[in-house]
Amino acid sequence: EICDGNMEEGSLRCDANVSVMKKEATEYGTKVEVKNMNSFRNVQRAIEHEIVRQIQILENGSEVDSETRGFDAASGTTNGQRSKETMNDYRYFPEPDLPPLIIDDAWLHRVQAELPALPQQLYARFTGELGLSDYDANVLIDQKEVAQYFDDLARLLPPASAKAAANWIMGPVKSYLNERALEINDFPLDPGQLAGIIELIEAGKINYSVASKQLFPYLLEHPQANATGAADQLGLLTKADAGELEALVQQVLAANPAKVAEYRAGKKSLTGMFMGELMKLTGGKADPKLANQLLRQGLDG
Repeated sequence: EICDGNMEEGSLRCDANVSVMKKEATEYGTKVEVKNMNSFRNVQRAIEHEIVRQIQILENGSEVDSETRGFDAASGTTNGQRSKETMNDYRYFPEPDLPPLIIDDAWLHRVQAELPALPQQLYARFTGELGLSDYDANVLIDQKEVAQYFDDLARLLPPASAKAAANWIMGPVKSYLNERALEINDFPLDPGQLAGIIELIEAGKINYSVASKQLFPYLLEHPQANATGAADQLGLLTKADAGELEALVQQVLAANPAKVAEYRAGKKSLTGMFMGELMKLTGGKADPKLANQLLRQGLDG
């Protein structure tokens, strides 16, 4: 990085060239340079003051001097520092030890190809190729390191998973970092490990709740592990055995005969309650699609 652009901390200073002209004139008048301002607000204040000062000079029948001026933030005024010099005054002369610098197109194209993507380029990729919303894309590109992490993560996943990846970055990952006052560069999991979690969810092998509350914390403590191996080791993979789930469905229905009667009488909203009871029995590890299918068969049977 060359500069973070933080003017208030002295990382960047700004000069402003100001000149005015009368309405009937065709060219601007004498230019005055206001030097070394340290905020956008002060640039605005200096320009506004200098415009008024130069107009007053011209209206009084005087001429504006070509000079360098400073800006006093406390008073909001500019003050003269030195008069402008001509080229001869600077006593420029050729430096024989510095040959002409020639930049050929091949070198220029190579350097351009090696440059990291700029924020506007990442925004275009995130909203175009990956289909993210304007809000999501702007949040992700707000910090260069976060944008790069997400970009690396998204390249490991199909475009259809980009929204899920963004949600993980803006949700669990951001929460983890904020709670510990860490930056993304301090995050224990590399993009490949986080992609592994998302792939398990997208494949229906683990649900989001279990992934975020159990698998994710485990991997943060054991960053050398991979998502699939850890999920298997912890017994977090979804139960997709139809026979086992069928038995648990019958157990839930048998324990709630009154609710079953209400459902069969037309209160279909109770499906969620039955699903919740089934998830409790499986520790949240039932395959949602299969569980819902078996529940409806049991309730409608």
